[in-house]
Amino acid sequence: MGKYLIKVTEEYRADTEAEADEILKVAREDDMYEIKKSTKTKKEAKAKGEVVDEWFNVSITKIFDSEKEPTGTARILYDLKGDSAF
Repeated sequence: MGKYLIKVTEEYRADTEAEADEILKVAREDDMYEIKKSTKTKKEAKAKGEVVDEWFNVSITKIFDSEKEPTGTARILYDLKGDSAF
């Protein structure tokens, strides 16, 4: 019995809506996976009723392989050094 990566959900924080749109654009152009779902949500941090910070949360669910008949071709590497792919 093998182990296969089927899907992942990634979440990003973008400072501006333009940056959030760029993250989604780049993800849609990649042909290594199929995007099952993507969302862009504006978030706000408030203090005493006033907005003190705002950002966009971008969530992308990527499908790498078929759950019923996986091929095992997905190979994912994450760079956690702080360098962004975007």
